[in-house]
Amino acid sequence: MQKLIFTISIIALLSLPILVNGQTSFGIRGGYSVSSMSYRYSAGRPAVRTGGISAPTFAFVMEHFAGKNAGIQIEIQYLTLGYIQTDTLLVGTNQTELNYLKMPVLSNFYAGKGGRFHIKIGPHFGYLLNATDVQRDFEGPLFLPTYGTPEDNPRKFMYGLTAGAGLSKLFGKSTLEADLRFSYEFGRPETLDRIFDMNSTNIELTLTYLFRVAKLKTQK
Repeated sequence: MQKLIFTISIIALLSLPILVNGQTSFGIRGGYSVSSMSYRYSAGRPAVRTGGISAPTFAFVMEHFAGKNAGIQIEIQYLTLGYIQTDTLLVGTNQTELNYLKMPVLSNFYAGKGGRFHIKIGPHFGYLLNATDVQRDFEGPLFLPTYGTPEDNPRKFMYGLTAGAGLSKLFGKSTLEADLRFSYEFGRPETLDRIFDMNSTNIELTLTYLFRVAKLKTQK
């Protein structure tokens, strides 16, 4: 079911007539992200939710307007995911961070003129740059495993869906945007079947600055 939803989102994205006319802008996006994981250590067990990882995130952005109120946005983003897990009996904390190079490919829909409301949605892909076990105070089959050693062999490829909304303001050729985004990961770093099932989510609050570099004459 997840693969079907993901495939449909890609087809919907590619069906947009994004290169017929419009304008192109480049810029940067930065802010903070909060990620968390939930997992089941064996079949039939209830899900266990971990604490979140808060970390800065930044991206290089290309935005292209296909028309007056729709377009596409592609980013190259540095993002940290992971978890913080504590236990009331075993005093201590386990913390693991996963650093990714992520590429969201988002459809943009705008309403308004100088001040605009926007919605962005689409798939994302990514590659694991490194994994670090920042702190490890306890072990056991009921807890999430380590991912920071070569023996852990974490999965390198990530993919999922991203959706968000926000406000933007035009200043001549410049645009300033504020975004709140939510991402869900279909992939997972586990490759050794030490955990039965796990899910990762991420929330981002960011600001984006864009500068228009091209505008076709066909756009009014």
